[in-house]
Amino acid sequence: MSKLGTLGARLHRGEIGYDFVKNRKIWYGLSILITILAIAGLAVRGLNMGIEFQGGAVFNTPKNTSASVSQAEEYAEAASGHDAIVQKLGDGSLRIQVAGIDTGAANEIKNTLADDLKIDAEQINAELVGPSWGEQIANKAWQGLGIFMVLVVIYLAIAFEWRMALAAFVALIHDITITVGIYALVGFEVTPGTVIGLLTILGYSLYDTVVVFDSLKEQTKDLTKQTRWTYSDVANRSINSTLVRSINTTVVALLPVAGLLFIGGGVLGAGMLNDISLSLFVGLAAGAYSSIFIATPLVADLKEREPAMKALKKRVLAKRAQAAAKGETEVQGDDEAYADEPEDAAPAVVGPRNQPASRTRGRGRPSGKRR
Repeated sequence: MSKLGTLGARLHRGEIGYDFVKNRKIWYGLSILITILAIAGLAVRGLNMGIEFQGGAVFNTPKNTSASVSQAEEYAEAASGHDAIVQKLGDGSLRIQVAGIDTGAANEIKNTLADDLKIDAEQINAELVGPSWGEQIANKAWQGLGIFMVLVVIYLAIAFEWRMALAAFVALIHDITITVGIYALVGFEVTPGTVIGLLTILGYSLYDTVVVFDSLKEQTKDLTKQTRWTYSDVANRSINSTLVRSINTTVVALLPVAGLLFIGGGVLGAGMLNDISLSLFVGLAAGAYSSIFIATPLVADLKEREPAMKALKKRVLAKRAQAAAKGETEVQGDDEAYADEPEDAAPAVVGPRNQPASRTRGRGRPSGKRR
């Protein structure tokens, strides 16, 4: 078995682990800082909305056009009186985008560009977009996002509980804010492709979160019937047991997206690939982060506000203090310290263990001693 596979197996069995929940204030603080930076970038620079949302025209020149990007940008701005965005595509053609112009002036701009670029006007392909169409696209995008959020909250509240639904909702808002803020900071255009990418990463982020929640739900059955583990302990075990899986799926998903972003968009100059791949790349990374560091620790925070979980935590801490006073450890201590435990109440071991899992006999008891 590979080292990563061995690590995953040991994490799943609870032989090793990192206390994500204990250090949740660090992750909360880091997320708040990133979110503030994203909101600041959005407020200061704003989003660079594409012509699909503003209306305007896109002029595509023939292959191997001799003019440079800067020259074409000057020609387009002089001809239209508006700011222009020019991209040189892989085949040598130019994509000249001018937003906010009257579609009736497109032919005049096209003819002027043809004269400046010294090419036949018939060789320039013009695509016109009216502002009303862009407004409809924007409204549909917001409606789709709102419906998605409502359905997610309802589903998670039914399948799990309202605390998990709330934590997942916060994680999704976190991912959206960071992704939109990055778009504002780098100045990439917001196009329908961006919206598609955004909705895609929300689904991925939700999937990663649900995997952890499902493990948490399974391991917290009858949790209050024992006094070994708090809800936070089991929540931390759920994160660790699915950690390698989350890392694997995130890396595998990011590799092709990185290829689209850095090779397809950066090297080949394919504008639509930039629009989709940046939202996917940032969103996938933010989604994996929020599933591990935000959603599950937040559920533990909310859950341990319940009276039953507060009482459980008090009993667990008292039992541990009693065991520590006797010089015992939670894992290798004598079974007599937990003689009142129901056999089916204790979840899997949380945190490192000092003895192999194969030597753990009995159900819910760390030693081989039987009663």
